[in-house]
Parts: sequence; structure tokens; C-alpha cells
Amino acid sequence: MHIVVCIKQVPDSSQIRVHPVTNTIMRQGVPAIVNPYDLFALEEALRLKDVYGAHVTVLCMGPPQAEAALRKAISFGADDAVLVTDRAFAGSDTLATSFALASTIAQINKNMAIDLVFCGKQTIDGDTAQVGPGIAKRLDLQLLTYVSQVETVDTERRDIIVQRRAEGGVQVLKTRLPCLITMLEGTNEMRFATQAGIFRAARHPVKIWDKTAAGIEDPAKIGLKGSPTVVSKVFAPKPKTIKAELITCESDTPKDLAVTLIAKLLTQNPNLETAIGKGAR
Repeated sequence: MHIVVCIKQVPDSSQIRVHPVTNTIMRQGVPAIVNPYDLFALEEALRLKDVYGAHVTVLCMGPPQAEAALRKAISFGADDAVLVTDRAFAGSDTLATSFALASTIAQINKNMAIDLVFCGKQTIDGDTAQVGPGIAKRLDLQLLTYVSQVETVDTERRDIIVQRRAEGGVQVLKTRLPCLITMLEGTNEMRFATQAGIFRAARHPVKIWDKTAAGIEDPAKIGLKGSPTVVSKVFAPKPKTIKAELITCESDTPKDLAVTLIAKLLTQNPNLETAIGKGAR
């Protein structure tokens, strides 16, 4: 079994700031991390490796420094790593990114047939959740999103059974291989890297592919040329000017607290009672 896991190196969103004058994201001094959602996908792939003896390849599209994210994945137990990096990819939105990753996966498949592709649910820097489904559509793969657990994989019958989180509960789905899975957060816990794994990651020859090696023949489909998305403005939320008000009453029973709160709201908003009455009718 061959599993490809797509990961992304992203800036730590907890430390990103927006410039007060230019309204642009200030990335200077912000550490880069592996997208947290992708770690759930990687751990699930490694668990399947533990059970079925799968070969796990991690794939990342990004600048040269993203190689560190791939080496981290290797330290956890991944077998191979491919970094797709080229100045032509700069400015890619989700459409161009899914095209580049799909082309790369197709090239990897030529050397070793792929059974499963794992992605995180979304990335913390974009939060679109579009790249995984975009890859599946381009490669004509069965798509399983918001997966919370992989139950079984039958390599002989070429099918897989998973649990998928849905609004009404949990769905148990069965589909054929190959397929693409986007893993839900909180579904597992990333293992620790072993000392041997860390040494192996430092020595491992990460494959560095440019757009040609990734099988991209039309440069108009990547980078800014292949990205119809336009970000018109980036801004930080304005801090609230109204401070919270502490409302107290003589009794602390729920009924008296509710009566006091409702009376306060009606006093501050004289038209609220009339509006509620109209809505009830």
C-alpha cells in the first residue's frame, strides 16, 4: 500500500500581526510550523503503516525552507518526502495549488501506484478547505471529507471503510481505492519522534522538484496567472469600545437573575419589547 500525505508549512497564526498602517500581514519573526490539521492526516497514515506495512510519502509545495516540515514528518516515521518548489508557484491560490499538487501526485503515481491520499481538513493560514477536494476532482479520486476514523482497508478487494462526522451524527462509508481523505481535527494524537527517526530525518535525501519535474506543462495554471482569487484587503478586527457591564441583584436565584437581566435590557432598548411582540405574531 502506498499513501501520500499532503502537508503545508504555515506561519504560526498565534503570533501573526497585521501592520497598523499598510494592513498587510507581518511575517517577520513569526516561526513556521507544520499545519496542525495536517498532523492528524499524517498520524492516521502512519497508523495504517503500522497495521498494513504501507509506504508513506509526504508531499509539500512551498519555498525551500519548507524542507524542514518534510524532515519533521520523516522523523515521525514517513518513508519518503517530495518538496515541490519553484518561483513560478508564488502567489498560488487554492485553485493553482490543487492543480500543482495533483500534477505532482500523478508523477509520484508513475513510480509507485498510490492507494490513498491524505490531507488535513484545512490550513490555518487560509481556512478554505478547498485544496483536498480540488486534488480529488483533478485526479478523479473518491473523496471522503471530515473523516474521524479509518476502520478498515482491504487491499485485496480495493476498498476502505471510514467514519465521517456529519451534522446529524456519524456516517459509516465504504468506497473503492484509490481515494482521498481529509482528516478531522482531534481524531488522533501525533506520536513523538524517536531518536533514530530524528537521525534518519537529518540524513534523508528529500526530493526537490521544480515545475517541470512535477509534470506541469502549462505555467498559466500555477502562480498568480493561475489564481483567480483576489484579496482586496487584509485588516485586523477593531477592539470593542464598549466595556462589559456587571449586573447584580439582591437574590442569586436563576429566576431573579433572569428578571433583572430582562428588565435591564428593556430599559436600555425601549423598542425591544415591541419588536419581540411583532416577531411572535
